[in-house]
Amino acid sequence: MFMAQVARNLTDPVDGFLRDHLTVICDRDTKFTAHFKEILSAAGVEVALTPYMAPNANAHAERFVLSIKSECLNRMIFFGRFRFRRAVGEYIAHYNRERHHQGIDGVITRESGQRLGRVRCRERLGGLKQYHRVAA
Repeated sequence: MFMAQVARNLTDPVDGFLRDHLTVICDRDTKFTAHFKEILSAAGVEVALTPYMAPNANAHAERFVLSIKSECLNRMIFFGRFRFRRAVGEYIAHYNRERHHQGIDGVITRESGQRLGRVRCRERLGGLKQYHRVAA
């Protein structure tokens, strides 16, 4: 019952978090009932389940949640949904484009800066996150 309401809230056409998303990855917890999955499917959101007996399949998502909570959300006070979403968007941009990726030999997946020139500092989230790059 509760998770069905959560699914309806997530897929709300006006301000639902999943309104522009195509896929949700869920583990095999019993709280993700068939009714929950039906509501998401009716809204055009595919439900992908993690494999059976694979506890590490969810590790990347759990690590991201830990990172965003400890580096961003726990350090700010939000006055409204717009400010919260903006902060999350800024953090995701930093996470994907600007931070050092240890797992892939220090390569930034989508580098936005040039390679030659003076070093510039770009701040996100009011200076909470900083990215140094070579200026154009």
